[in-house]
Amino acid sequence: MEQNNTDTIPDTPAPLPTVRAAEVADIKAAFVAGWSDFRRAPLFGLFFGAFFACGGFAVFWILLQLRQPWWIAPFAVGFPLLGPFAAVGIYDVSRRLNGPEPLKWGSVLSAVFAERKRQLPSMAFIVLLVFWSWIYQVRTLTALFAGLSPFSTLDSFVDFITGSVNGIAYLAVGSVVGAIMALALYTVTVIAIPLLLDKELDFMSAIITSIKTVFASPVVMLGWGVVITLLALIGIATACLGLIVIFPVLGHTTWHLYTRLVVHAQA
Repeated sequence: MEQNNTDTIPDTPAPLPTVRAAEVADIKAAFVAGWSDFRRAPLFGLFFGAFFACGGFAVFWILLQLRQPWWIAPFAVGFPLLGPFAAVGIYDVSRRLNGPEPLKWGSVLSAVFAERKRQLPSMAFIVLLVFWSWIYQVRTLTALFAGLSPFSTLDSFVDFITGSVNGIAYLAVGSVVGAIMALALYTVTVIAIPLLLDKELDFMSAIITSIKTVFASPVVMLGWGVVITLLALIGIATACLGLIVIFPVLGHTTWHLYTRLVVHAQA
């Protein structure tokens, strides 16, 4: 029976891993390692970063063409929620750079494509569900605070949220709702998605492991979540061009954070 296929991930189910508490030193070390991975394989990082950035730019361009520019702000806040799933290719690059498997374009792309037959589609469903729930919440809050009349321009939307009591309340409530949804999604995906790429686990076990990791050191892990959010928003604010570099570096860093915090039982 063949056991040493270097371009596939083993199908043997792995025991549920244990986790350890994160420290600030782990974040720093993971970032250094992530930056090193980006420098070692820049074309891979730039490819996946450009793919993600083009997706964001396309969404904003479509909104402008539809003359609904006020949706740009909610989509800009919600778009980073898709990052963990989109970073699968980056995770696989780091896995190969720091393991025995060769780093080749065909191997990486085929590994990403092969994930459709494993557990990641279930995680993708959760990510997309949260993203569209966020968009639905924005529509609901807009109707509650601004009425049913759509904003004709982005300027009119900015005037609303900065020049009226309802606008300030809308921004405050929307920020709280968005933060809660982002926190929930971050908690269940930050470790789960790289874990599912690395090991043959069911997605619920991966989610439980991710939650345990965040709860083992909530201050450090939530701090890292804030850093991810701020860097992603900076990337979006540059017409998504900054995401070309920010996205792969964050992906590589997340992979190394996963490998530092998750301990797998020896076979």
